[in-house]
Amino acid sequence: MRRAVLLVLTFIAILTVTSFLWLPAIGRALVHDEGPARADMAVVLAGDQSGYRILRAAELVEQGFVPAVLVSGPPYYAMHESDAAIDLAVKRGYPAAWFIGAPNSALSTREEARVMLEELQRRNVRSFLLVTSDYHTARSARIYRATERSLGGGPAMRVVAAPDKYFHTDSWWKSREGLKTVFMEWSKTVATAVGI
Repeated sequence: MRRAVLLVLTFIAILTVTSFLWLPAIGRALVHDEGPARADMAVVLAGDQSGYRILRAAELVEQGFVPAVLVSGPPYYAMHESDAAIDLAVKRGYPAAWFIGAPNSALSTREEARVMLEELQRRNVRSFLLVTSDYHTARSARIYRATERSLGGGPAMRVVAAPDKYFHTDSWWKSREGLKTVFMEWSKTVATAVGI
């Protein structure tokens, strides 16, 4: 028994001493930011309560990378999230003409991918920038690419990360919200990997 306790304490000490290595790696594994490039359109994914995604997409239009932004909008209180996101961007000084709402009823990134990719195909879009929160980039990229394969192809895609108020790869574990964000994203990553 004493030996088992000593081993557990040693293991905990090693984890503590090396935490500067593995804690940031856990956060970095969630991020897949390819950076912006010229494209036909940006697509903003739903699920951002702070507005960082829509504001990042607005910057991409302002910087000349895309001419317009397609904004995903599942139900959000008595409206669609796309309406709330576009309203925020307009209140921040961006022209409403830059944004195209895409109301939908998707309840997951997988469902959203199918809806948004079909909408892009309907609009004859050949390339797009997928804009989502940095911690959501790796999983959403895998889901969108898998959905494109299941649809028999789709437009060229680059993933562009939007910052998040609580997630930072080098310090996510220092706040309750950061811990929740990483826990939820890793839970969803594992669920997606096993087909749930």
